[in-house]
Amino acid sequence: MTQDAKHVSLPTLVPPSDEFVRQANVSGMDAYREMYARSVDSTEEFWGQLAEQELHWFQRFEKPLDWNPPFAKWFVGGKLNVCYNCVDRHAMGGRGNKAAIIFEGEPGDQRTITYRELQRLVTRFASSLLELGMKTGDRAVIYMPMIPEAAIAMLGCARLGIPHSVVFGGFSAEALKARIQDLEASVVITTDGGWRRGKEIRLKDAVDEALRECPTVRHTVVYQRTGSEVKMEKGRDHWWHVLDESANENVAAVELDSEHPLFVLYTSGTTGKPKGILHTSAGYLLQSAMTTKWVLDLKEHDTYWCTADVGWVTGHSYVVYGPLAVGATTFMYEGAPDTPAFDRWWRLIDKYKISVLYTSPTAIRALIRQGDHWPERHDLTSLRLLGSVGEPINPAAWDWYYRVIGGSRCPIVDTWWQTETGAMLISPMPGATPLKPGSGTMPMPGIVAEIVDNHGKPVEDGREGFLILKKPWPSMLRTIWGDPERYQDQYWSRFPGYYFTGDAARKDKDGYFWVLGRVDDVMNVSGHRLSTMEIESALVKHPAVAEAAVVGKPHEITGQAVCCFVTLKKSATDVDKLGLELRQWVAHEIGAFARPEEIRFTDSLPKTRSGKIMRRLLREIVTSNTVAGDVTTLEDMNVLTSLASQHDED
Repeated sequence: MTQDAKHVSLPTLVPPSDEFVRQANVSGMDAYREMYARSVDSTEEFWGQLAEQELHWFQRFEKPLDWNPPFAKWFVGGKLNVCYNCVDRHAMGGRGNKAAIIFEGEPGDQRTITYRELQRLVTRFASSLLELGMKTGDRAVIYMPMIPEAAIAMLGCARLGIPHSVVFGGFSAEALKARIQDLEASVVITTDGGWRRGKEIRLKDAVDEALRECPTVRHTVVYQRTGSEVKMEKGRDHWWHVLDESANENVAAVELDSEHPLFVLYTSGTTGKPKGILHTSAGYLLQSAMTTKWVLDLKEHDTYWCTADVGWVTGHSYVVYGPLAVGATTFMYEGAPDTPAFDRWWRLIDKYKISVLYTSPTAIRALIRQGDHWPERHDLTSLRLLGSVGEPINPAAWDWYYRVIGGSRCPIVDTWWQTETGAMLISPMPGATPLKPGSGTMPMPGIVAEIVDNHGKPVEDGREGFLILKKPWPSMLRTIWGDPERYQDQYWSRFPGYYFTGDAARKDKDGYFWVLGRVDDVMNVSGHRLSTMEIESALVKHPAVAEAAVVGKPHEITGQAVCCFVTLKKSATDVDKLGLELRQWVAHEIGAFARPEEIRFTDSLPKTRSGKIMRRLLREIVTSNTVAGDVTTLEDMNVLTSLASQHDED
């Protein structure tokens, strides 16, 4: 498969079918245009009306927005509870016997949890947290596989007003430790392990290693998933099922301020230190719920599957909070798409009659590579809508997804958003927007996006520039945990008064946005944002490494792959084995998903006269083996010549 669109015969415009338009939550472009115009002309009134209609309030808010750039407060003075909105109101309001979560584990175990059962499980878990002395405002870290208890833990924390931070189960003990320390968490919620490609991933062991240097943690709660033996420290470690034996189901949802912190999610930054993105309650919940309705078009009868892990923002917004807020049925799968064979996903869609599938271009490309015969073995006609998230989907993958998986009948919603934005901001509305393969199409209601040049001036249609957002939106991040100055500097200083996304983009003559990727030193590998600085920091911790520079290079499956340029200390020995050792080292320090694709040893790195590594030139070398950019600030041209010749020899 090639990512080059010229090898794929694609229509330039794919309108929704009349049948899809008739049933859609937003039906036709006129409906979109009317809603969008209202949302930007009367933004506060627009969101205020939706907040009253769509959310349950214990106390009504006084005004929709208090905007003191760059700090926003949405639905000021209102009191609500996210868990109550996602669980209780459905359990008690006519959806009690409806499936809230359908789950299949990698070994094949299955569970269906109704909204009434979910309410019981969540309240009992909240009771267990109270029994451990946890209270509103304490912080929790959740480090679990993709099992229903991960969602139950999130909702139980939300019920009590305990901000949570979910750490992806693929992260190492070192990465987990850094997040626990930054959040100053009081409790870690984990499992003995989980299943991935037939092997047990031992999570409790990683927690034990991390907690050697995390003095704020008073308790861990351990869910028994695999049944393997783990160490339990008396007084600190508690089995979930043992706590549950004395739990009660009468724990009321705490009435919380609209701006009460809901979760902190750590994402890679350019300093090497992960930054904690803070999302609060009402605004985040409203926008994740509305985009679930507008973009994912969920209906009462749908069985919906977002394949993301809850350790990433997509899992927060579109596995747990968005779908449950609208009373949908959300499907969770624990394992890998290739276990026991490459048709596992297609078998699950057929088995559970999944109607809406939301996944990543990385996963799509990996499955394309295995051949059409895998999906062709299964009945995928239950699907009516497909979604894409994590990075722009290249046209070749779009075409395969549309034809082979969707049978040329399912619209594809190619969604652009970020951990920081909380919810989808640029995306088709499937019953309204004609699709252009490779384009995220148009902004969501209330989102004013612009493409600007270095000086913040709008560029002409078709020209590449920087993607900025000109108005606040309800699900926006409120700050970086513990570092408001970094928040202002990173997102609001480049173009004062406007949010800088960090992405390059262009807009065509029809008003369609085409997001082109990151403009800073953050890579997007398999939909995971990885900081070059974070990987460089890990590499230079190795005793043999003197210096390292990391760049992303194009990769057919993962979008980008990690390529490392490393200079060694003179004392380094056995260089032949060091490449493999360093790849393993990074996997241990950060996680297996950050493992470098390539390690290149070099005597020196291209630097400016002031000593700054010129990663831009390294990106050009790994991408095209030529350097066309400005090299006037380069200190030593011989370094580039040497690196380019190494590439030729490879």
